[in-house]
Amino acid sequence: MNWKAKIKLFIPSQFLEFYHFFLAGAAAFFYRFPSRKLIVIGVTGTSGKSTVVEMTTQILQGANYKVASLSSICFRIGERSYPNELKMTMPGRFQLQKFLSTARKNNCQYVVIEVTSEGIKQCRHRFIDFDLAVFTNLSPEHIERHGGFINYRRAKEKLFQSLSPSWFGNSTKKKQPKTIIVNLDDQYAHGFLRFKAEKKIGFSIKASSPEENIEFLSAKKISSFPGQIIFFVNEQEIKINLDGLFNVYNALAALAIGWSQGIDFKSMKRSLALIEKVPGRMEVVIKKPYPVIVDYAHTPVALEKAYQAARHYLGSGGKLICVLGACGGGRDKWKRPIFAKIASRYCQKVILTNEDPYDEDPEKILAEMKTGFKNFPVSNKTVILDREKAINQALSWGGANDVVIITGKGSESLMCIENGRKVAWDDREVVRRLTKVNQ
Repeated sequence: MNWKAKIKLFIPSQFLEFYHFFLAGAAAFFYRFPSRKLIVIGVTGTSGKSTVVEMTTQILQGANYKVASLSSICFRIGERSYPNELKMTMPGRFQLQKFLSTARKNNCQYVVIEVTSEGIKQCRHRFIDFDLAVFTNLSPEHIERHGGFINYRRAKEKLFQSLSPSWFGNSTKKKQPKTIIVNLDDQYAHGFLRFKAEKKIGFSIKASSPEENIEFLSAKKISSFPGQIIFFVNEQEIKINLDGLFNVYNALAALAIGWSQGIDFKSMKRSLALIEKVPGRMEVVIKKPYPVIVDYAHTPVALEKAYQAARHYLGSGGKLICVLGACGGGRDKWKRPIFAKIASRYCQKVILTNEDPYDEDPEKILAEMKTGFKNFPVSNKTVILDREKAINQALSWGGANDVVIITGKGSESLMCIENGRKVAWDDREVVRRLTKVNQ
């Protein structure tokens, strides 16, 4: 535990909340409330946020708008982008307001922000004039940090509360109706729809009847192929060069955002077709001699969906070979055995390895994961602490018709270890380097 974390243990929670709120207000004041002159879109949920941000950015740019976006993948202002190396999705309050100010000075019309529960807990969303709030889905995550799932859900809901009229209003930018966009197929959808907004849009793949006063988008005739999904929305055939049914939901969220801004479906269709990959999200790093996939999956639900999507690439009699870890730092320890349980259900071979241990003992993390293996052959699982050696072992096991999938870090370029240190790391680059060495 670093010194900052130790100090926080002795500070009353009410004081910490005021401290975060004060910093948020001070940052907005210092940068002259830049969100007043921008149309700000906040995307929240457990999974899919980064992909929705990427898709939305592409759609808005395809409609000739200048866009800034911020996600766990990268920061983007217009044509310039750079990777997010902060190891946090939402930057601190001053850094976030500075980003908004830079977007305004560069004449951006839209800003798309991935909004996290941790960012909301620390008031990073406060004093930002959000115009659209988007909900992707909800499943257990950051339970220990928030003190329970209900508190986690309530943190997400605060983004939607922020759409209510605020003292700084939106008089300095063009009239933009406050809009809520929600995944109607999620069991918690109605909790997010209950907040006030001038416009509400729901999206679904189950074609359920929308509630009164809710506009509705539905995906129909869904066909899935390795590396591509085709479906229809409003009679338009939509093609996305991605894997997994979850990406249909992500595309629907982005389409709903574009639709709310008056962008026609033909334009949005062209924009989505241009996306060849989302970095670190079911990214096929190499295709031969067998596919190697890197995915960010960091929740049980996301991990299961990643494995389901990866199986589409298996040839006849092929094996799914998985490299799997779990984050340290005392974060969501409950997930560790569940990860192993899911892997044993979908994978023929599993390698447990180090991920981001922070100040925890990596071997202890993996020992906790191993307890999730039930009735899984000993010969089909192994523990290799060194992540590079683990990936190399998985690659050596791969053969014709097999698939290797490496989860947990996605496109991240750093690994967090003890004493607050960070070392350079990128699963994708390791795969490319080892593949060349072994050829």
